[in-house]
Formats: sequence, structure tokens, C-alpha cells
Amino acid sequence: MQSQPIFLRPETILYIYYIEGIVPPDAQIPAENFVGNWIEDDFSFLFFRKPAKNDVATLLSNYPNLLLLDEYKMSYEQWQGGTVEPVRLGRFLLNPPWIKASPQRNEIELTLDSGVVFGNGMHPTTQACLEAIETACAGRKVQTMLDLGSGTGVLSLAAAKLGCNRILSVDYNFLASQTTRTNVLLNDLEDQILVINGKAEEHTCVATDLLVANIHYDVMKDLIRTEGFLKQKWFVLSGLLRSETEKISAFLSTQPVHILKRWNHDNIWNTILGITQG
Repeated sequence: MQSQPIFLRPETILYIYYIEGIVPPDAQIPAENFVGNWIEDDFSFLFFRKPAKNDVATLLSNYPNLLLLDEYKMSYEQWQGGTVEPVRLGRFLLNPPWIKASPQRNEIELTLDSGVVFGNGMHPTTQACLEAIETACAGRKVQTMLDLGSGTGVLSLAAAKLGCNRILSVDYNFLASQTTRTNVLLNDLEDQILVINGKAEEHTCVATDLLVANIHYDVMKDLIRTEGFLKQKWFVLSGLLRSETEKISAFLSTQPVHILKRWNHDNIWNTILGITQG
């Protein structure tokens, strides 16, 4: 539906159409002002830079199963929930495409275009994952990685900058995969990172040095039960609430794995770093 990425600035006005039903990836939508389609459960959010009532009406007439529920107008900054500016997380400096803060000594600079996908680095699970990845990569022995539920791709970018040479980034959301691809290109890391649109639990058959999954519990509980999970040397499991973490930990206690560290932010968000003993 969109061949060229559209970079959004804080002041960019977004026109958002909230639709019941899943808009097919091959639906014909004029691309000039179309930003993307965010699919959440059985709903679609179509983003445009200009009003698109006529285009949306045409889409609905072509797909009678779709229903327009509401429409919104807001700035990109409002959509992201706050100021979009350079972010420093540990050793990492995350710069949006339109502004470049200068990295300090030993800082690792990344260009991160979040688009309309959540994941600008400010969520506590992202921060914990970055710290966990840095721990795993400290010995320079992590050369391959699976990033499951890649979102904006920030964790793949960080691992690549830390020396991981082959990374497979997977997200089931088509727009998230597009966003990851954009960020891979922005950071000139296409030789290290391959992006796939697909289900996370279907890709653990690839044995790697590090598996990172910052993902919903409903996916996580199946992912850790796949045959390929124990083929991964290191693993980072994140995006878990307290009760979900207890369930994941209970299952891991029955497996040949060793938990190295846990992160708990505000007694809400949890992250687990471990190694397999296979």
C-alpha cells in the first residue's frame, strides 16, 4: 500500500480513521498522503497527512465488511503521547530523523523513526531489553539474534551496533515490519538485519545466540513452549505484567534454563534475562 516511507515531524497533523475490520494489505489506497495502517485485533487505524474521507469511503464501498467507527485529527506529537526528541538510554542515543543530538564519549547513536508505531524507546520494557541485550553482547560472542515482535526495530538496531552480525526481526503487524525496515535503512544496517512480517512463534526453529521477545503474553506463553526455544543460547523475555511473569517463570522453572537477571519497573512491567543449558 505504500512504497516510500513518509517521515513525520512533531507538528505534522494526522487524520486517523478508526475502522472495524481488517483492511487488507493489498487494498488500493492513494499513497501520496497515506502514512500506514495499524491493525489491532479486529480493528484498523488508517493514518493520512490530509483529510481522506473520499478515499476511505471508496475503500469501504470496495470492502462491505468494513465499518467506519470514528475519525480523529491530532498532531504527530499528540499521537506519540509527548515530545518527540532525542532520547538517551544508558549508552544509546536515539535520534529522530529530523534532529541530531551529538553523541557523547562512548555513546552509541541510532536514528529511530517511530512513524505511527509505538516504541520510541521510552517504555520501561524497551529500556530493560536494551540493558539485557548489552549484557548478553558484552563478550562479543553474540553473533546471531532473533528479535520477535520487533516494533520499530530499536532492539535489532542496538544489537547490530553492539556487534551482532546476523539478526532476524519479526513482527506480525505489517506496519511495524515496514517501520523496522525503514529504520534498518536509516542506520545502514541492511547487511546485518533481515526483516520479516510473520508470527513470532513460527520462527524459533532458527537456532541463535540470542532470542529477544518484547511481546504480548498470549504470544509469549506459546513461544517458550516451542521446540526451538531451547535452541537459543541467551533469551530476553519482556513486556510482561506481574501475574504473567509468575506464569512464565513457573514454566521456565521446569526447563533446562538458568535465569541471570530480572527487571521490575514500578512493580508492573517485567523483563527476564536467561540462558539455556542445552
